[in-house]
Amino acid sequence: MKKLFAEFFGTFWLVFGGCGSAVFAAAYPDLGIGFAGVALAFGLTVLTMAYAFGHISGGHFNPAVSFGLWAAGKFPAKELPKYIIAQVAGAIAAAGMLYLILSGKSDFTTIGGFASNGYGSLSPDGYSMTAALVAEFILTGFFLLIILGSTNERAPKGFAPIAIGLGLTLIHLISIPITNTSVNPARSTSQALFAGGEYVSQLWLFWLAPIAGAIVFGMIHKVFFDKA
Repeated sequence: MKKLFAEFFGTFWLVFGGCGSAVFAAAYPDLGIGFAGVALAFGLTVLTMAYAFGHISGGHFNPAVSFGLWAAGKFPAKELPKYIIAQVAGAIAAAGMLYLILSGKSDFTTIGGFASNGYGSLSPDGYSMTAALVAEFILTGFFLLIILGSTNERAPKGFAPIAIGLGLTLIHLISIPITNTSVNPARSTSQALFAGGEYVSQLWLFWLAPIAGAIVFGMIHKVFFDKA
């Protein structure tokens, strides 16, 4: 249960901090943090939670990461359902808190996109479904390589959260204009459920592409780099 609570709270913080920065601060008049600020916020959430809970649960906070670690031989298959449920629950709880805060604004009318992920007309810069699928596949795959490499027993000790957090920051700097950046099915699910409409109908891609990318690159690491 400690591991599951760690995954719940870690994913909660990722969504609350990352998506919260996008919802409240990205375009705030005159002082907006912009894409770079949102990218940094996502990186900081993972960095801080990796230090806080990594020693308890492994610090996945992402169903794609759990699948990727399984494919790399670093995580037992029997733990996958429990971890994914905890991650999705944490993400939805965070989205609920974001909605509660946002709806308390004096001129609140609608949540809009609510930092949800999308392609086509829902892509921030109009990227196609194929472009979104390729971007999410590759970026999640390299995120797995960063995680697996930095946590390897031969890597410098104590620095993995920094590499992982900066890696996620870079991923967001690349792909916010493409899909609003997922690489995390739990994060995508929580926001889409509140935004509704087409965001829900496009959610399949943000489960398929990140998990597929994580599994493929997890297997690549197992074959080529694990014992290198």
